[in-house]
Amino acid sequence: MAIQQECARRIRRLQTQLEKHDLDGALFAYPIDIYYFSGTRQNALLWIPTRGEPLLAVRKSLSRARAESAVVDVRPFPPSRELSTLLGAARRVGLTFDVLPIQQLHFFNKVLSSVEFVDISAVNRELRSVKSTWEIEKMEQSAARLCAVFAQIPEFLRPGMRELDLSAEIEYRARKQGCEGYVRMRAFNQELFRGIAISGAAGAQPGFFDGPATGSGLSSAAAHGASTAPIARDEPILVDYTGVFEGYIVDMTRMFVLGALRPELQKAFDVSLEIQDYLAENLRPGQDCAELFAGSVALAEAAGLGSHFMGAPGEQAKFVGHGVGLELDELPILAQGFQVPLQLGQTVAIEPKFNFPGKGVIGIENTFAVGPKGGIRLTHLADDLLRI
Repeated sequence: MAIQQECARRIRRLQTQLEKHDLDGALFAYPIDIYYFSGTRQNALLWIPTRGEPLLAVRKSLSRARAESAVVDVRPFPPSRELSTLLGAARRVGLTFDVLPIQQLHFFNKVLSSVEFVDISAVNRELRSVKSTWEIEKMEQSAARLCAVFAQIPEFLRPGMRELDLSAEIEYRARKQGCEGYVRMRAFNQELFRGIAISGAAGAQPGFFDGPATGSGLSSAAAHGASTAPIARDEPILVDYTGVFEGYIVDMTRMFVLGALRPELQKAFDVSLEIQDYLAENLRPGQDCAELFAGSVALAEAAGLGSHFMGAPGEQAKFVGHGVGLELDELPILAQGFQVPLQLGQTVAIEPKFNFPGKGVIGIENTFAVGPKGGIRLTHLADDLLRI
């Protein structure tokens, strides 16, 4: 019953926005958007009219969609020549251009030639960024299970084990917890295999991933995450993993060391905690995302670490926090140029990190909800640097 109520609420919110933009409805082809509004992730098209009831046209699996969907009207996918009958008299229709392949757009233009398609990517992403109490509870449950995995790391982290061995142990335990592993990302050309366990110089290797830590990976084709490099004493070990349960993602990073960190790296860790505290305190409705990023940069620079903040010098990411939910890269973004106020109920992974080429990556990450008096932390595990 809860998912039916959730989907009905989401559809009503969308319909309000469609009316404001003078649209007759919205057509969704992207699977996770369909899941968000219908409660089922099957191969389908979802039509949500501005007025009236939605319908789900399913390619496969029709039987499962009918069993799972919160949308009542679930039909077989029609032949192309009959697709226009789903939309009725609609003439201005919203599409999510941010994820729709050009080939699919050409198809819609061909079979729905009388329809004007309008980009509603921003509308959709903003709606999805604000989480209901039900969604935040799901994310709290995901966080608790991820924290349980991280709490086991001191039991198996040993000198000489490879980064790959460490990551395999973490991923094994996460899977046993029920982690689904689908780290969905909306951004073009980004991909992620659940998380990273990296150390020392191999961990500080820059790469394609839009974040402060990439790792060496296992090959040029998989240039992200753990490598076969052995973990040495007195090197920073950064473990940054997602927990994905019932579709909802939380993101968390903790630091470990077999021995002790050199003073420069210990200082960076202390500053990362300082920046996290600043951001968490200011995760309030109305706070400007770009200003929060600028404040983080200022703290890093004041500590003399600005050139290492959020990536290797010259290759730094221009954000310090990102929205999470059903996707890893949701809105809002605490980023340069993202001059948008925070909203109550948005969920953000805050990740101040420092990259020191040849030495390692240092930082912290926790997932928060935007609360009336500051960030409400969802990942409840001590931030301490664990010395083993």
